[in-house]
Amino acid sequence: MAGQGANGRRILAVDDELQILRALKVVLRSAGYEVLTAANTEDALDTAATSSVDAAIVDLLLPDTDGIELCRRLREWSSMPIIVLSAVGEEQEKVRALRAGADDYVTKPFGPEELIARLEAVLRRISPEPEESVVSAAGLEVDLAAHRVRRDGEEIHLTPTEFALLRLFLRNRGRLLTHRNVLIEVWGPEYADDITVLRGQIANLRRKLEPSGATRRHYIRTEPGIGYRFDPT
Repeated sequence: MAGQGANGRRILAVDDELQILRALKVVLRSAGYEVLTAANTEDALDTAATSSVDAAIVDLLLPDTDGIELCRRLREWSSMPIIVLSAVGEEQEKVRALRAGADDYVTKPFGPEELIARLEAVLRRISPEPEESVVSAAGLEVDLAAHRVRRDGEEIHLTPTEFALLRLFLRNRGRLLTHRNVLIEVWGPEYADDITVLRGQIANLRRKLEPSGATRRHYIRTEPGIGYRFDPT
């Protein structure tokens, strides 16, 4: 069943709980999306194969297979962004879903603004905006061409690796980046599992971007056991 959306984007919502599906339809339609629904894996695969779908929101627990298997099967032929819905405490399941091809996750019960922000972030992956030469975010100003960083007008000196990390986060604002994503992008595939190196560099970058004090800002959020996202607060 579908509902018309003003922005031209069509989202497939997959959950066997009628209450959750209704909530997803209300939230997504209010944001201007068209919504298709499915209550199990087979119906979701049929809908995705026969309709033009821009992204999918998938519950981890489905009656015929789990959401991880659905992610894996969708990834066999589709590159559409996928967000999984999970319960609090399902950290390992989130990691498995991301490895199976999901782009991000939202923990239930979810807030409408968080869900739409995550959806917009993953949709930017398939329709990226032209890269800006100067990016501003919450007092931070980054000149990507000149490799120059200022916070509240004060220049911050970053090492080449720290700047590469910051540039990656800025290009993926709001999107979840797994440890493996970041390591491969910044250091290369041979470093794909070297989380110790990544954590050390993230700590260094945070010390420079987020000095302690009453007006301390936070730019990089840790997603425990999974990765990071650039989310200024």
